[in-house]
Amino acid sequence: MRLLSFNMQYGFGAEGIYDLTRAAAVISGADIACLQEVDRHWSRTGFDDQPALLAEMLPDRFCVFGPGFDMDASTVVAGRVVNRRRQFGPMILSRWPILWSRVHLLPLAAMIDPINTQTCALEACIAAPSGPLRVVSVHLAHVGVGERLAQIAALKAALVPVGPWSGVDDEPLRNWTEGQSEPPCPAEMLWLGDFNSEPGSAEYRAIVGEVPYHPGARYRGAMVDAVAALGLHLHSHEKTIAGQIRRRQLDHVFVDASLAPRLRRASVDAGCLASDHLPLWVEMDL
Repeated sequence: MRLLSFNMQYGFGAEGIYDLTRAAAVISGADIACLQEVDRHWSRTGFDDQPALLAEMLPDRFCVFGPGFDMDASTVVAGRVVNRRRQFGPMILSRWPILWSRVHLLPLAAMIDPINTQTCALEACIAAPSGPLRVVSVHLAHVGVGERLAQIAALKAALVPVGPWSGVDDEPLRNWTEGQSEPPCPAEMLWLGDFNSEPGSAEYRAIVGEVPYHPGARYRGAMVDAVAALGLHLHSHEKTIAGQIRRRQLDHVFVDASLAPRLRRASVDAGCLASDHLPLWVEMDL
């Protein structure tokens, strides 16, 4: 199974050109893709509905979009209101049905400057061939360490292994569950996304914990960095700081420790120009 974590920078490439088809070409190689920075009805992207366009470009994929916030972008044409919402957030695409999904808003720090937007995590349960698989597309704040630590704590608290409903429908005449049984919600998870934090940082350690004394030890319920577990060092983002190019690993795939033995490969598309982030690929035996 090929997993993709990709901050697509709302379709703008590394050279600043807007071209959503390049992002779609990247996504087409994934079995499950977790995207960040997906736009809907923004002027900067020609008021495109990117979730709808990506679904159209990739017709064999199941998909779900989870905006972190929602603003008015409506117009009035010939006296009629054309309802349109301006949204921004993560998206998940899958070769297999997405059984359910939900959005988790993350803490937002009030700023004077620079701009700081409401971010969120999009959780989904996918009917993978090996059984239900819970994946989370994550985008942490870019401004400060403290805010990211608060977001990680909130995410851990929210991602309990309980699905969108729990228990037996006590009002069958209302058909609340539409005749379906309680949906699956496995305890094991995969977190994919732009964490705006590098390996070894406080935020990174808040996710993977401290290195255990016993080499190779795995704590039940702990998260493992897929890249590090495979003995690799990859960078997914370049930024010029004080006149020097810094290569950083801000995008990560974290897997439940119980799934770590299933990891096979990890890589980035070093020559990809579809975004200012490089696509991060992880292959697992699932």
